[in-house]
Amino acid sequence: MADVNQGERPLSPHLQVYRPQLTSITSILTRITGNALIVAALLVVWWLLAAATGPEYFATANAVVTSWFGDLVFTLSLWAVWYHYLAGLRHLYFDAGKGLEIEAAEKLGIACIAGSVVLTVITLIII
Repeated sequence: MADVNQGERPLSPHLQVYRPQLTSITSILTRITGNALIVAALLVVWWLLAAATGPEYFATANAVVTSWFGDLVFTLSLWAVWYHYLAGLRHLYFDAGKGLEIEAAEKLGIACIAGSVVLTVITLIII
């Protein structure tokens, strides 16, 4: 029979009491960056289709792509590419059975975040 004394059982953790771990944040960030790259790819496809359509439509698309919004989207996309790449390497390392201890996994997570920022800045300087 069902337990009718629900008042004394602990409840699921709420956001107020649950502290997200770095490993869960980096895992979620990997999924977010993968999906965000789709948005940037659609922006590039739209720009290319506009170039093939005609000069008026291309002028509109080019204005969006070269605006501050386009610069922001492509800069964040560049960071997302680097982060997603480093996170993929991290998962390959995990698949080899290495770095699975909590301390090592957290250090690799920090390395992914820091490395993606550094590589993004280097890429922006080179370009």
